[in-house]
Amino acid sequence: MITRLAKVGLAAALSVTTLAAGAAGATAAPAAVRSASAQHVTVSQAGNYPIFAHDSTNFSVTWTSAGTADLTGPTHLTVDLPPGVTTSGAAFYNTPYDYTFTETVSPDGRHLEAVFTGTRKPGVSNFMKVYVATNGTAPATGPITVTVGNPNDTDPTGHVSTYLLGTGPQPPTTQAAPAVTGLGTTTGPGAGGTAVTVNGSNLAHGMVLVGGVPAAGGCTDTACTVTTPGGSGSVPVSVVTPGGTATAPVTFDYTGAPPPPPAAPAVTNLTTTSGPAAGGTQVYVQGSNLTYGTVAFGGVPAAHVSCGPSFCSATAPAAAGPGPVGVTVTTAGGTSAPVTYTYTA
Repeated sequence: MITRLAKVGLAAALSVTTLAAGAAGATAAPAAVRSASAQHVTVSQAGNYPIFAHDSTNFSVTWTSAGTADLTGPTHLTVDLPPGVTTSGAAFYNTPYDYTFTETVSPDGRHLEAVFTGTRKPGVSNFMKVYVATNGTAPATGPITVTVGNPNDTDPTGHVSTYLLGTGPQPPTTQAAPAVTGLGTTTGPGAGGTAVTVNGSNLAHGMVLVGGVPAAGGCTDTACTVTTPGGSGSVPVSVVTPGGTATAPVTFDYTGAPPPPPAAPAVTNLTTTSGPAAGGTQVYVQGSNLTYGTVAFGGVPAAHVSCGPSFCSATAPAAAGPGPVGVTVTTAGGTSAPVTYTYTA
C-alpha cells in the first residue's frame, strides 16, 4: 500500500539553508569500519532523477538500521534539492503501521524534512518516495543531498548521500560534529509554543529535541529556530545532526501548568493470541492512542516494541510456564486494560 502523507508535523513550513556538494562542515568519509555505535542508521538514495528541462518523476530515500541493537527514537531525514528542482512531498511505504511519520516541505519546495519514530531491528530498511519536478529552460544540474540523524547514533558515517544531476553518485562524506553554545530563550509555558533560537556551529540538517521531543522548526549551519512542544520542569535541549548530537549548556524551563496528558491507550485485539512459553512470538497489538507505547505480557516487557497511533509490534517475552497473561500497552496517558494472551507448553 502507498500512503501519501500530508505535509504536517514538524512545522507549517521550513526554510533552511540548502547545502551544496561539499556541504558546510562536511569532510571526506573515512574508510569503512564497523560501527562503534550499537544503534546506527545509514541513508542512501536511488531512482528516477529528473533529466529534462520539464520533468516529473521520483526517487527513493532509504534508511537502514545498521548497528548491533534495535534502532529507537526519532530518526530525522532531510532532502535538499538544487536550483530548478522542487518537491511536492514524499510518500512513505511500510506496513504494519507501528510508527509515526511526519514530513514538511519548505516554501520554495527545495527542502524536505521528515521524522520517523519507531523501533527497527538491525538490518531492517524503510524508504520513502520523493516526488520531484523541473520546469526550466534547460535540464537542472547540481547536487541532491539527503541526510539522516538519530540521537542514539554516535557514529557519523553513512549519514550523508549526494547525487550530482548529470554526473551520478558522489563519494560519501561525513558532517562535522555539532556544537551548541546557547539558547536565545530559556523559559516558556508548559503548553508549549515558545519561539527558541538555538545557537552553535555545524547545525545544518539538524533536528532540535526539547526534553527529548522533536520541536517544530529548522536549522542553518549556525542556528536553529524552533517552537517548543509542551512539557514540564527543566529539560535538556539538543540538536541532532548527521554529524552527531550536541546538548545546550543550559536547560529550558517550563513554567505554569503542563499540557494535559494524551488520551489513555486502549487495546482491542491481538493478531496472535498464543505462543510458546519460551517466548519469541511476533505479536501485533491493535487499539487506539498507542503512540510511543511500551508493551508488556503479564507485566514483563516485550522486546522489539514499536508503536504507532493504533498498532504496536512486539515480540513476546519468555514466561515461567504455560497459561494466560494480560497484554497491556503503557503510554504517557496511562496503561490499557489487559487483553489475554496464552502461553503454551
